[in-house]
Formats: sequence, C-alpha cells, structure tokens
Amino acid sequence: MRIFCVGPLWRGSNAGGLFKALSRQGCMIEVADEFYYVSLQSKDKVTKIMERLVRPRQVKEFNTSIQNKIKLFAPDVLLVYKGTFVTPDTLEFAKQRGCRLALFFPDVSTTAHGPYIPQCIPHYELIFTTKTFGMKDMAAKYGSRNMKVIPHGYDPEIHRQLPVSEKELAIYGNDASFIGTWSPKKEQWLSYIKENIPQLNLKIWGGQWHKSSSPILKDSIQGTEILGDLYAMAIQCSKINLGILSEQRVGSSSGDLITSRTFHIPGAGGFMLHERNEESLACFVEDREAGFFDGPEELVQQIKRFLPNEQLRNEIRMAGHQRALKDHSLDARAETVLGYLRAM
Repeated sequence: MRIFCVGPLWRGSNAGGLFKALSRQGCMIEVADEFYYVSLQSKDKVTKIMERLVRPRQVKEFNTSIQNKIKLFAPDVLLVYKGTFVTPDTLEFAKQRGCRLALFFPDVSTTAHGPYIPQCIPHYELIFTTKTFGMKDMAAKYGSRNMKVIPHGYDPEIHRQLPVSEKELAIYGNDASFIGTWSPKKEQWLSYIKENIPQLNLKIWGGQWHKSSSPILKDSIQGTEILGDLYAMAIQCSKINLGILSEQRVGSSSGDLITSRTFHIPGAGGFMLHERNEESLACFVEDREAGFFDGPEELVQQIKRFLPNEQLRNEIRMAGHQRALKDHSLDARAETVLGYLRAM
C-alpha cells in the first residue's frame, strides 16, 4: 500500500512516529511536513506578527506541494495527521486522483486549531480519533460515521530506556515532574501539590508556561519544552512522572481521559502517576503497572505514598514498561490502522 502521510516529522512527533511505524509495516510512504512550509516557532512578537501576515501564502504553498507530490507518488491513501493547514481543495484533488481520504485526529477539540480542520472533516472517508468522546463529538457536529478509536502509543525509537549519567541526573533529576503544555487546570493542580508538599523537588517542562501566574511554581517551571531523547531522559530521571490531563475545551464534550504521555512514560521506563478514569485503568493495572489518583487531594496523598518507597515504584514502573512493550507501541497502532485502511 502507498500512503501519503501529512504531518510533522520532528524527533519525538507522534505523527512522525506513526508514519515510521507504517513504513516498518511494509508500506511505501511519502510525507508532507507542514513545518517545512508554515512558520510557527517564533517567540519574538514582531516576527510572530509577520508570520501571521504571510501564513495564507505559506498554507497555499504547502497545499500546492501536497498536490504535486500526489501526482508523482500516486498514493492509495492520503492519511492526514490532524491537518491544521490542509485545505478542502487538496482533499478534493486527492479524491479525483483516486486516493482514499483518512484523518488521524489526536486532540480534544476539532475547533480549537484554526478554520481548516472543521472545513475538511466532512471530506474524510475514514477518521481515526484518539478520544472515545471524539466519535460522539464529530458525529454530532459533522455527521461523521466511519470512525475508529486508536489510542496514542509510545515510539520505540524515542521513548526507550537510556543510560543516565550523574551529570544528567543532576540536571534532570527530581522528585516529581510534569511534562506538557500549560493549562489553567494543570497550573492549579501543580500549585496545590507545592502548597501541600513545599519541600518537593518539582520540575515542569513544556510550552506556554509563561502564562502561569502562580508564585509557588516559579522555581519549578523550567521555561522550555523538552523533546526527543531529552524527553525520554527526563522521564527516567523523574522519580514520579505526573499524568495530569487536559481539561475540556470549546468544541469538545470532555477533557482528556488518556493522552500520549499515558504511553510515553511507561514506554521510556518511567514510574507514572496518572489521573484515574475508566480508559486509563483499561490500559494499565492500578498499583501494579501504574499509580493513579482522582483529583489534586488524592494526588498529594499518592505522591506522599510513593515517593519514599523506591522499591514499590521500581516494581510498578518495570511492570508498566513491560505492559507498554506488549500492548502499546506505535507499531501495534500502525498494524491496527493499516487493517482499517485496507478495508476502506
């Protein structure tokens, strides 16, 4: 099968990890990465304004490139990962060329990432979502019918156990860490932890944490994202890796129940303390393969329980790692995705 994949390839990207896993399944793939065309990473205010001004031209160039590659590659399937900058005319072009159209949507809300995703969703013949509630949301909003739930997974090339030196442990070591993008809920819960365990060595990595207004988190916020091998290293150097989930957003009927970190942490051999819900408990056995909590009060209790008990943490994290290896790799997800694509 020839699959034209649209999505980012940066090291540690969930999209890139899935694309490589499809290649390992024997597929021929071509990739269009929006990061080569659409500038999104600038921090300088003036540069960000300039980026917004040229973005329509960048989006047009990106979609023209996809169409030109479709002519050359002649794919069986156009598989779009999220598709923030894919336009409906590109999907129609692909369909006219005999491509079947599939979307892999990994996020909570379909309306929180610009105008193109809502415009394009009705065009897809098959939609994969990492959220069970995503099926209900897209059916209600767009009339989508052919949808499948495919959870995130860990990338064996990235989320793996690495040798940790004393130097690295001094930089990345901590009692507990959260690695992820800022949100009001996450700030509130992490502040509650520090208020109740002030001596805790807490480290926070991720984007948008400059939005935090919590004085008590000032020393914990590292001020940068951490990606690729350093992400796996930080997981291993954290005694407790916190799985605090994103709250409900406009355009969604629920907040997160599981996320990519649900699988990245045990995949990299870290001890995971995760929000408790039906879906997360279906992935890992409580107190055998991961720790769980319900709300900030129990989160504090569980940190106090697990932090002084290294033997228990090691037993749980090793069992969680084995569970991830057995059931939750992106190779396993790619095999499932490929089965559905073949049946289109």
